[in-house]
Parts: sequence; structure tokens; C-alpha cells
Amino acid sequence: MSQTTPALHVPTPQEITGPALAGKADTMVLNMGPHHPSTHGVLRLVLELDGEIVVNVAPDVGFLHTGIEKTMESKTYQQAVVLTDRMDYLAPLSNNLCYALAVEKLMGVEVPERAQVIRVLLVELQRISSHLVWLGTHALDLAAMTVFLYAFREREQILDIFELVSGARMMTSYIRVGGLAYDLPADFLPTVDAFLKLMPARVDEYEDLLTANPLWLERTVGVGAIDAEAAVAYGLSGANLRATGVPYDVRKVFPYSGYETYDFEVPVGKTGDIYDRYRVRVAEMRQSIRIARQAWERLSAMGPGPYITADRKVAPPPKAEITHSMESLIHHFKLWTEGFKPPRGDAYVSIESPRGVLGCYVVSDGGPKPWRVHFRSPSFINLQGLPHMARGRLVADLVALVASLDPVLGEVDR
Repeated sequence: MSQTTPALHVPTPQEITGPALAGKADTMVLNMGPHHPSTHGVLRLVLELDGEIVVNVAPDVGFLHTGIEKTMESKTYQQAVVLTDRMDYLAPLSNNLCYALAVEKLMGVEVPERAQVIRVLLVELQRISSHLVWLGTHALDLAAMTVFLYAFREREQILDIFELVSGARMMTSYIRVGGLAYDLPADFLPTVDAFLKLMPARVDEYEDLLTANPLWLERTVGVGAIDAEAAVAYGLSGANLRATGVPYDVRKVFPYSGYETYDFEVPVGKTGDIYDRYRVRVAEMRQSIRIARQAWERLSAMGPGPYITADRKVAPPPKAEITHSMESLIHHFKLWTEGFKPPRGDAYVSIESPRGVLGCYVVSDGGPKPWRVHFRSPSFINLQGLPHMARGRLVADLVALVASLDPVLGEVDR
């Protein structure tokens, strides 16, 4: 008895991108992207168009998939830190922090107060750095070249600070389970102080160039709007959610690393359009400067102190001990070759990254390597709202809309 091979089903454009507008049968399907990594990342958008009007959009992701979550299962808990840098490559320290907090929660590790303050200071500088890349590239997408040059000028100063503390400008791996990789260098505080004094006037410059600029207003006001109810339904977070008027910020709602002790506000918008997302992120830079200044003042008052936990199950022995103690040397060797072993169980922690709610779920089977690690990446979820915002707009508006969502595709695909 012969069997007939079923015919391969080739999906129609309507199946890929959704139904056409009522009464419009002659739509066309075009690819927008995959974009080059030097833009927002390798993102392909399948567009259904009626002339220049967007009927529907289907984001096609996966071009930057690196298998980070699966690879972490073959690394010890400390080795896996370097992989977190490569997800949201514009905010590596935020990724470090989220993962470290999850493992510390799993093990019940207490982090010294000084290390927590340093973490807060650095991740707020990281937030500013990330928002500067967003601002510069967003403006560049709309043909505003000057803002790009200004924003990257300040970002260079922040990367110099990261290089000062870790030896690396971007992939720092500086926040470790239990604390930090190294203590701060002697010139850290004066360098940060000089930057924090300079930065408020530089944010004023950005706003002078854009906030009341008629060309900027024409391209952003009322474009790509989404209301609060739809934003919550799509799972949007970060500035994309707060631009709709929802004041949700993990640092306020579920404080971590002592954020409840810092004085800062949560900027919100009203209409949820591209312009509101711009205003919210610029205001967030000002708030990050405010938080970083408070952390700087606390560090200045504290003076020298521990930068990593005293728990020897997690932290290696001080090098001074290794030179004269065989037990310390053996412990150091075993810790870096075999790793530590958290108890069986799981833990979830979320933080407010520059792109929104970043969550890390860690499962331990009692061994030295995580049994499972999964990240709730805000860029991936924020992209869900793109079709809702883009329908009925021009293709040219779609360029501005993608930029306003601030996706990082390394975090989307992982």
C-alpha cells in the first residue's frame, strides 16, 4: 500500500502577518531587516503594507541567538557571570546584578553594605550609559546627528569609569556572587565626582536640542501611542510602560540592594507615544544622577571596607592568607576549579534594568553548576507591543517606533 506524502503547507502573508484591513485586498508583504548589529540589533520585521501605511507587523527574532541560558548549565555559578554580560550588552552590570542577586537569594548570602552601595552606584551609571546609547541612536534614526555625537561623548566617560574599576569598558563581569570582583581603586571617587558634576548640564544640552525642536515634535508626538491598559496587557515594562502613566518601577515596588533608602522619583508620561518615551528616559537619566550622587556620598563617608561577603563558601580566602596557609590555598583552588554548591531549590529575582523588568530564575540540583537558568528579558516582551503601536502608521514612523522601544537583540534572543 503506497502512502502519499502530504504537501508542504506554505503560509500565506495573511497567516504570517494577520488579516488585511477591511476592504483592502491589495496589500504587499516586505522585509524590513534583518538589520545590521551596529543598529538596534539583528531584527527582522515582516511588514504588511497598504502603500506606505503599515497594516501589520510581525517581529521575527532569533538571528542573534547565542544559547546563553543553556551554556550556563555547563559553567560553575561564578563562571556563568561572564555570560550575563553578553545578553543586554548595553547594560552588562545590570545583568551581573540580577544574576548575582538570584544566586545569593538561593544560598542565603549576605552582601556587605559597602558592596551594595558600590553596586547601586555602578548600575545607575550603567543606566545613564545605556540611555545615552538609546538617545544618540534614536536621534540618529531621525537624522539628528549632533545628539549622537554629544551622547557618546558622555558615554565614553562612563566607560572609562568601568575600565578603571574592572579593566574592561563594557563586558566587566565586575559584580560577582557575594559582592564584587575587586575593591575600588584610589581614584574612583574623584573620577565619579567629576562626572556627576558635569552630567546635569549635558542633559540640559540634549533637551535644548530636541525637546522643543519642531522637527523632533513632528516625528514623535502622537506617533506609536499605546494606552496604559494595552501596555499592561502586552507586558511592557520600563520607560515603555511608564510613558503610559503607570508608575511601576521595581526599585520602588520590590526594592533590592538598599534602593528603599535612596531618595528618587519615578518619571511617568501621559499618552504613551514616542515623545513621552523620550521624555521619561531623559528624566530617568536625571534621577540616576541623583541616586548615584547619594551613593557617592555614602561611599565617601564609609571609607575602606569589605567589598565581598565573609562567607568562605562563596568568597575566596584573601591572598595574604594563601601565602602562609595550606588550607586556604587548597580552599582557593577548589573554589575556582570546582565552584561552590548551593542547596537544592530555586530562586527568582527581578530588577529594574534600563529596558524594564529583568528577571532571573535559577534552579539548583545541589551541584556546582546551575541546573537551569532563565531570564525574563524586557526587550523580548516589549517587542510584543510593536504591532499594536505600528498599525495605521507610515513605514517611516516604524523606524522611530523601533528606536523608541530601545530593544537590545542580544537580550531578546539570548
